[in-house]
Amino acid sequence: MTICTDNKLIRYLKTFKKYYFLLTVLVKTAIEKKYKGSALGIVWSLLNPLLHMIVLSIVFSTLLQRQIENFPLYILTGRLVFAFFSTCTSTAMKSITASGRLITKVYIPKYIITLSKVISEFIFFIVSMFNLVFVILWTGASFSIHLIYVPIYLILLFILVMGVSLLLATVAVFFRDMEHIYSVIIMMMMYLSAIFYPPEIVPDQYQIFLQINPVFHFIQGFRQIIYYNATPEVGNLLFCAGYALFFMIAGLFLFERNQKKFIFYI
Repeated sequence: MTICTDNKLIRYLKTFKKYYFLLTVLVKTAIEKKYKGSALGIVWSLLNPLLHMIVLSIVFSTLLQRQIENFPLYILTGRLVFAFFSTCTSTAMKSITASGRLITKVYIPKYIITLSKVISEFIFFIVSMFNLVFVILWTGASFSIHLIYVPIYLILLFILVMGVSLLLATVAVFFRDMEHIYSVIIMMMMYLSAIFYPPEIVPDQYQIFLQINPVFHFIQGFRQIIYYNATPEVGNLLFCAGYALFFMIAGLFLFERNQKKFIFYI
């Protein structure tokens, strides 16, 4: 079993090295395509979350001003994380079905296509995080040494999103209605991620719905570092790592098991 797993890992690493150039081309194409014809281009990755933060701050700050200090930083931290998860998984879900012509004409490792979507959205996410620097300075908040933990959460978040994307991309090939179902799931996850309200206001009997939402734990982790200027809790870090590894393993397993059938359904 170990030898088989090792052989698969070695094969993936070899194909990744062989198709690295193609991966960079696909990522570059995805980035250029997203803002094609736009005057501001990738600058919208900065403007969009900032404008959403302003609107949500105006709407919700009056309702929650006594419960949440520095509401703009609080809501922006949560929105950036959720927006990346939502946009990336929704885009990557269609990565295989939208690449039917490429897959049927030439051989390429199919995970490269999904990976390119995740990487391109991850780049947009990193760019959008510079908004946090602006908001911290604007609101008079402070930077702390605890920011060194941010890369850990970024890596775990990337792993989580990649795993979920592989799962969704596989299911979407055989079940095209998944795109519509997932839009409802994402809406539910948004309201269960405590983006614009403190999780403490949720009654104890309903806290389980927050706990089973992986994005909630990532938002809490980023907030602990950026908003509260504190060391992330060990329990939170373990939850994030556990969710990331679980979905990555499940995604790889389902994708690997079904990828040879993709060509018959796209």
